[in-house]
Amino acid sequence: MIESAHRKITLLINEMEKVILGKREVLQLTVAAFLAGGHVLFEDIPGVGKTMMVKTLAKATHGKFNRIQFTPDLLPSDILGVSIYNTTAQMFEFHHGPVFTTVLLADEINRTTPRTQAALLEALSENHVTIDNHTYPLDEHFFVLATQNPLEYEGTYPLPEAQLDRFLFKLHIGYPEFSDELNLILNQTGHELNTVQQVLDASEITQLKRIVEDIYVDSAVAKYALQLVHATRNHGGIALGISPRGSVAFIRAAKAFALTEGRNYVTPGDLQQILPATFGHRLLLKDGHTASFEQLQEIFGQILRRVPVPVRK
Repeated sequence: MIESAHRKITLLINEMEKVILGKREVLQLTVAAFLAGGHVLFEDIPGVGKTMMVKTLAKATHGKFNRIQFTPDLLPSDILGVSIYNTTAQMFEFHHGPVFTTVLLADEINRTTPRTQAALLEALSENHVTIDNHTYPLDEHFFVLATQNPLEYEGTYPLPEAQLDRFLFKLHIGYPEFSDELNLILNQTGHELNTVQQVLDASEITQLKRIVEDIYVDSAVAKYALQLVHATRNHGGIALGISPRGSVAFIRAAKAFALTEGRNYVTPGDLQQILPATFGHRLLLKDGHTASFEQLQEIFGQILRRVPVPVRK
């Protein structure tokens, strides 16, 4: 079963790699988040392929795709939908917003106000939305890939810690390698998405998610994960460490990542591999600022050096 699941996941990553060149590690983590039932936040420069990545994932999994461009004047109803009175039927009818999809690109999410940002909170954490006292379920495989501009950009509204915590991973695509970019400019036709084939359907995705739930986590590995979490809470430079929700997400993400590696068990190496993506956006420094990339690398290095890796007896 694990071999078959890994084969399907590899097919999905390979299909996405037809369009997104040279970023296999990012694609693997994105797919792991998808299979773990989580969501991904990208903080990146424009033009590195975030939108194309989401479209590719949606097409390869036969999921519906919607994109929301977040702007300062965006309202919660522009995301969730609105009830409009039908004079003929003499009743209110709910018109679904773009959040009712399988794969949602929330583009430049920190360009909009906190009130509108908060409209996604329920969807991110509970997979449904409540409007006018009615609860509407979202797609069972609802997946959000949000992008945000670096906070030093003008016109940005930082996401609150509670909302950042709803994202399983924070990732960066970054610039491509020289050879990949050369291949891109020589061979790009503008029709790359047309070459992407569906490799998974909804039932297969459901099956893969069930396998993720059954991935084995040894008690020593779970203890190691929790020690890494506690190290963030006891670090001299960190004011806000990883929450219990974050520790649960850490294990869930590790299980999905292990499956993308073709294993039915989690290793300490899996935890080390996903730690930056899982921890980075959940930490707040004692000076009241979020950590820079360089500060995060230093903090992660300190934590990994301080916490002993469990040894198999």
